[in-house]
Amino acid sequence: KHVYAWALDHRVHHKYTESDADPHNAKRGFWFSHVGWLFLTPHPDVVVKRKVVDMSDLEADPIVMWQKKYYPLLYFIFTIALPVGIPVYFWNENLWNSFWINYNARYCITLNIAYCVNSVAHMWGQKPYDRNINSVENVAVSVAALGEGWHNFHHVFPWDYKTGEFGTRFNLSTQFIDFFAWLGWAYDLKSATPKMIYNRAKKCGDGSHCWAHNEEKLDKRIFEGAELTDHEKDT
Repeated sequence: KHVYAWALDHRVHHKYTESDADPHNAKRGFWFSHVGWLFLTPHPDVVVKRKVVDMSDLEADPIVMWQKKYYPLLYFIFTIALPVGIPVYFWNENLWNSFWINYNARYCITLNIAYCVNSVAHMWGQKPYDRNINSVENVAVSVAALGEGWHNFHHVFPWDYKTGEFGTRFNLSTQFIDFFAWLGWAYDLKSATPKMIYNRAKKCGDGSHCWAHNEEKLDKRIFEGAELTDHEKDT
């Protein structure tokens, strides 16, 4: 899917998580949330909510709309032609092998890793920030998906650009954004403060948060506004 379509479903997912209006509602089972939702007819509530979610910011973005307009051509060039053609041209790889490995196998593996965020990260893991929702923290998904598996945090603080409390831990996605922020290309980045995170984890978490083991020491520092050391965050 192009950026616009992914963003649309992601916004609907967050606004109506695990309801009939959620495009990949994990309450309908692992296979539905993993890949079934892409092949089955969407629930009528999904169709309705897709039409009312505000997408005006992306519709005003010329790059997003350009990619949406030319997506079939861009898909062919960057997903099929270049990955398959480069090995054939530069090191005489067999076209058939290149097609099956560099397009089919690669595409299948990367898509299934991405889909694990919708399925695995809504089923198996810890809930340090909110025990009342299905999304979880899953280290395996975070490693495979370059940082997208800290999903309990992401659903509690969806506006935090890091999608995880510790932005650089198994989170190459955050480092990628940070690099472009350093260049000045990414800006207006928002993050939850340690105090906000601590309060939410203490009130709603399942007790698995690392701060739970240092509550007396950290409580005073957080509410006084002091910065936590990396060691304190990790212990």
